[in-house]
Parts: sequence; C-alpha cells; structure tokens
Amino acid sequence: MTQNLECNERLNGIQEKIAKAAKLAQRKAEDVRLMAISKTRSADEIRTLLDTGHRLFGENRVQETAAKWPALREAYDDVEVHLVGQLQSNKAEDAVQLFDAIHSLDRSSLVKALAKAMDKLDRRIPCYIQVNIGEESQKGGCMIGNVSDLLETARSAGIDVAGLMCVPPTGVHPAPYFALLAKLSKDNGLMGLSMGMSGDFESAIKLGATYVRVGTALFGARP
Repeated sequence: MTQNLECNERLNGIQEKIAKAAKLAQRKAEDVRLMAISKTRSADEIRTLLDTGHRLFGENRVQETAAKWPALREAYDDVEVHLVGQLQSNKAEDAVQLFDAIHSLDRSSLVKALAKAMDKLDRRIPCYIQVNIGEESQKGGCMIGNVSDLLETARSAGIDVAGLMCVPPTGVHPAPYFALLAKLSKDNGLMGLSMGMSGDFESAIKLGATYVRVGTALFGARP
C-alpha cells in the first residue's frame, strides 16, 4: 500500500510539473505525453504504476520487453510500449511485433529492415528519427546534416515518421539542443518531438516536446 501511495504521489507531482511548464509555454498539458521509462524495472514495479491508470511506457531492449510485457498487456487494457533504445537491424521484426512506436530510427539500413518487417507482419507503427543532437561520437543517432535524407528514405519506404527524438549531451544545459531539435522538426514539416528526461523535461516542454521520457522521477532510485 505504501508503495502504491508513493507511486501515485510521484506521478501526480510530475503531472503537475508538466501542466505548469506547458502553461508557461502557452501550451495545453494534454499535448505533452508522459512516457514512463521502465527499462530494468521489474514487472511488479511496472504493475504499481499501471494500477494508477498510467498506460504509456518506454523500453530500451527488445529482449527485455519480450520477457516482461506480453503478460502485462494481457492484464491491462490500452497499454502502449515504445522503444527508446538503439535497435539492431536483425531485431527489426521482433520490434515491430512488440512495440507501438519506435523512437530510435537512425540509419538507412534500419529503415530497410523495419519496412520489410512491417510489410511481412502487415503492421505499421510510427517511428521517430533519433538525432545525434550533440554530434557525440559515442552516441547513436542520425547526424544533423543527414536528417532530411533519412526522412525521405523512410517515407519512400512507407514508414510513418512522426517526429524527431534526441538525448542532449550530459553536463551542459539542454535547452539549446532542445531548441535545435525543434527547429529541425519544423524545417522538415514534422510535429512530434520526443525529448526531455527526469532532470530536464520541463525545459523540453517549454521548447515544444510532445513526449517526455521519465524514469527515475517516476519509479524512484534503482536499488
């Protein structure tokens, strides 16, 4: 019972912060979707959040999602699970089966693999192009200068690109990177912006985020 109360309090607190940030940006709070990042979290931890009524989750790995989510989906209606981690092309078919959206489309070879999987399974799911917004060598994502070409490749393959996603560099203020992603999105005629995590989602909302990806602030610190 205590765990449920703590979970409810955390969720309500984040929703209040989302509403406040949206209001400051003259946006509607309902235009920002809160994605609970449940990577490495147990099924019991996830159930506690599901019992509050929350239904949108993000996972990093295909294998972990396959182990946890089929049973949870059977027990709870209207659940959405999005992939926010890097995706290997050889896991594309599994990803199309498991997820409701993919936020890590970053290369033409993955476009080809996803398009093939969607055709085979007759299942179309929206994708977000992940942009390496800080142009960091150790991070995945499409380089800024290649976004338009990758978008055209994906659209030509019949993939619905809903927007852009980024993870700004750590240790610096994220706002300029969020603003750059918003500009890239607008320049390419896209509406969706998947950006902002536990420590910076309010800044992301003020700069146009439509999805914020929150883990620790919702679930609490990992053991």
